[in-house]
Amino acid sequence: MSAIVIACVGAVICVGAVGAAWSVWGQSLAGRSLPAAICPIVAPVKVGQIVVPAGPVAGYCQGRLVNAAHIMNAARDQGIGTHTQAVGVMTAIGESGLRVLNHGDVAGEDSRGLFQQRDNGAWGTLADRMDPYVSAQNFFIKLTQVAGWETMSPTLLAHSVQVNADPNHYEAFWADAQSIVAVLGN
Repeated sequence: MSAIVIACVGAVICVGAVGAAWSVWGQSLAGRSLPAAICPIVAPVKVGQIVVPAGPVAGYCQGRLVNAAHIMNAARDQGIGTHTQAVGVMTAIGESGLRVLNHGDVAGEDSRGLFQQRDNGAWGTLADRMDPYVSAQNFFIKLTQVAGWETMSPTLLAHSVQVNADPNHYEAFWADAQSIVAVLGN
C-alpha cells in the first residue's frame, strides 16, 4: 500500500511541476518575453531607400526584415504613411511571419506569399502574389478602397482587407510591426 501512496504522491508532484512549467512558458508567450532571435552576422542591405540591418528587430532577422522593407516601399510609393505601412507589416506577420510562403493555409490551398493571397483574380498572378513588393502593392490598393480606412483600428483594417475568420487576429502583431517600421523608417 505504501508503494501505491508513494507512486500517487510522485505522480501529483510530477504533474504539478509540469503544469507549473507549462504555465510559466505560456505566460512568457502571452507577454512576448521570448528569447531574442539569433541572427546571422551580415552586412546591412538596401531595399529601395531603406537600410535593412542584420537584426534582430522585434525578433526578426534580415531575410524577413527585407520583406517588411518591400511592404513599406510599396506603401510609400502609393503615398501611404508609416501608420498604415505598419498595418501592412502587421498583416504579413499575421499571415506568414514575414515569409514568402509557397503553400496554402486554412483559407485555401491556393493562398500564397507574404499576405497569403488567394488565386481568385483579386490579387494578380502567382508571380504577383509571390513578389513581396507587388503583393504589398495589391494589399494597399485594396486597403485604400475600404471605407473609412484612415480611421479604422489596425486589426479591423487588416481584417477588412484579408477577410479572415477572426477580426482581432492581427492585434497580437501590432507592436512588433510598429517596432519594425520605426527601425526601418529611420
